[in-house]
Amino acid sequence: MEIALTRSAMENTAPTRTTPGAPLDPAAAFDRDPTDGIVATSRPPVTFRYYDLVMAAFVAILLLSNIIGAAKLTYASVPFWPAGWWPAPEGTFIYGAGILFFPLGYVIGDVLTEIYGFARARRVIWVGTAAMVFLAFMSYVVTALPPFAGWECAASGFGGPRPITSTADVGVPGGAICQSTYESVFGSTWRIVVASITAFWAGEFVNSFVMAKMKVLTRGRALWTRTIGSTFVGQGVDSLIFYPVAFYGIWTTEAVLTVMVTNWALKVAWEAVLTPVTYLVVGKLKAAEGVDLYDIDTDFSPFASSDVKA
Repeated sequence: MEIALTRSAMENTAPTRTTPGAPLDPAAAFDRDPTDGIVATSRPPVTFRYYDLVMAAFVAILLLSNIIGAAKLTYASVPFWPAGWWPAPEGTFIYGAGILFFPLGYVIGDVLTEIYGFARARRVIWVGTAAMVFLAFMSYVVTALPPFAGWECAASGFGGPRPITSTADVGVPGGAICQSTYESVFGSTWRIVVASITAFWAGEFVNSFVMAKMKVLTRGRALWTRTIGSTFVGQGVDSLIFYPVAFYGIWTTEAVLTVMVTNWALKVAWEAVLTPVTYLVVGKLKAAEGVDLYDIDTDFSPFASSDVKA
C-alpha cells in the first residue's frame, strides 16, 4: 500500500484511497491543485529522494555553529536605538557570533517538518543530539591531552611564530600558551555542555511540533506564519534553557537576561529575513518529492518508536 502511494505521489494521481475499501486520507482535502505534481497526504511514502541530504546539511550546520561560532562574542551598534533602552542602553547589542549561521539550522528544521513530517524530523533531531554529545566528548578528550612543549600554534604545529599571547620569557613553552588558547575555544564546562545539548533538543522538538500543528490548522497555507511562529516559540525555549543553565551565577543576572533576549530576538529576525529562502527551498523540494505531508495521525512524543499514534 505504501509503495503504491509512493508511485502515485510521484505521478500526482492524488488518489483518495490507496486500495479499494481503504479509509480516506484526511489530508486529501488540503490538496488545492491536483494537477501540480504534489499530492497532499498524511501517509508518508517509504522513501524520499533528498531526505538524507537535508539531514546531512542540518547536522553539518549544527556542529559547525557550535564549533566555530559559539566561542566568540561580537556586537552590533545601532545608532538610532533610544539611549538607555534595554537590552542595549548604549545602542550596542552583544550576541554570540554563531547566531549568524545557526538559524540556518532552524530553516532546515522547518523544511524537514514541512516536507518530511514530524516523524522524520524527530529522527534528525536525535541524530543531531547524538552528534553534539560526541562533539562534547571529543572536545573533552582532545583538550585534556598534554600539549607538546614545542607546539607554537602554527597550522602545521611546528616552525610558526611564537603565539601573540606569549611574553618575551622564552622559558614559557609555546605549547602551554597554545593549550590555554585552545581550551578557551574548544573547552567547555559541564554546564555549557549540558545547557547546549538540552536547549537544542527541547527547542528543536518544540519548533517541529509547532510547525506540524500549524500546518494542519492553516491547511498548508501561509507558510511564513508557521516558519516564524515555530521559531518564535522554539528559539524561546532554546534560549530560556541555555543561558540560565550555562551562565546564571557566573554572569550577572542582567547580563544573562540581556544576551538571552538579544540572541532570541536576532534569531527570530533572521528567520523572518530568510523567509524567501525558505519558500524557495520548500517549493523546490515539494516539487521534487511529489508529496505535501500533513501530520494528522502522527505520534508527537520525542520517544515514539512508530510514526503514527497507536
